[in-house]
Amino acid sequence: MSQLSETPERGRGRLGAVLVSPTLVLLAAVIGYPIVAALVTSFRGDPSLRNGFFTHGGEFAGLSNYLHWLTQRCGDTTCPPGTLGGHFWGSVLVTLFFTAVTVSLEVAIGVLMAIVMNQSFLGRGFLRAVVLVPWAIPTAVTAKLWFFMFAYDGVINRSLGTHILWTDGAWPARFAVVIADVWKTTPFVALLVLAGMAGIPDDLYEAARIDGAGPFQRFVRITLPLVRPALLVAVVFRVLDVLRIYDLPAILTHGGGGDGHATTTLSILTVQQLQQGYGGASAISTLTFVLIFAVALTLVRVFRVNLVQSEQHGVS
Repeated sequence: MSQLSETPERGRGRLGAVLVSPTLVLLAAVIGYPIVAALVTSFRGDPSLRNGFFTHGGEFAGLSNYLHWLTQRCGDTTCPPGTLGGHFWGSVLVTLFFTAVTVSLEVAIGVLMAIVMNQSFLGRGFLRAVVLVPWAIPTAVTAKLWFFMFAYDGVINRSLGTHILWTDGAWPARFAVVIADVWKTTPFVALLVLAGMAGIPDDLYEAARIDGAGPFQRFVRITLPLVRPALLVAVVFRVLDVLRIYDLPAILTHGGGGDGHATTTLSILTVQQLQQGYGGASAISTLTFVLIFAVALTLVRVFRVNLVQSEQHGVS
């Protein structure tokens, strides 16, 4: 009898494995092979050219590509004077700066936008549709749009009455990228938070009003805890997106500004290195992958604890 009872379970297990196998094979081909190929290439030297032909290079180089980037310092012949930590570490700091600043602003502004769009007023549907327009515009179009707006005689300088070289100065170029990215992707955060607010019963707010809770108390004690899962999902997605940002700073400032590397992110540095050789570029892409994987793993673990705690304690 025990064998007969186990047969359906085994049959379902085999059926599940068969149904999932095509997806696993596709993921292995699309994701697994490029990762392995890049990792193998990162341990090889870059071929050199002589008389228009590759003469030597491409052999096993060990950790030389990684040591080249990880030990690069300011003042080296390959490092522009004044650049913090060389090309690689400077790009790491620029990428982390964009991640911290843009995600913080997008979360703060996105929550405020969601609160406004969650209210009942005439034209609410039209406002929700208009707010999503920046997010629907392709990033390349957004970058070119803000490039003209940040021009020396563009609408930004004319409106502010300033003469700032937004795409040439180091910090103006960084702030230009931040402003453009916040303008484009804040609606994404607002949309996720708004979806979380839509599931909050009105009875909770009504009970809080009867108990004398003000708007700020209702937001802190009811809205914020209940939308926390949606908000954490938005934060994770946005952090991972900004860590691999490429097209916006590449088109808006060409990865330059100031010393020529003020807005060079890790993805931009990888593409630039491809012109020199695949070995060094593969090493940078592998280091970028390790950084993004570590950040993603940390966020998932931390936020999973918060979600479990919020479900256990409920709304305080």
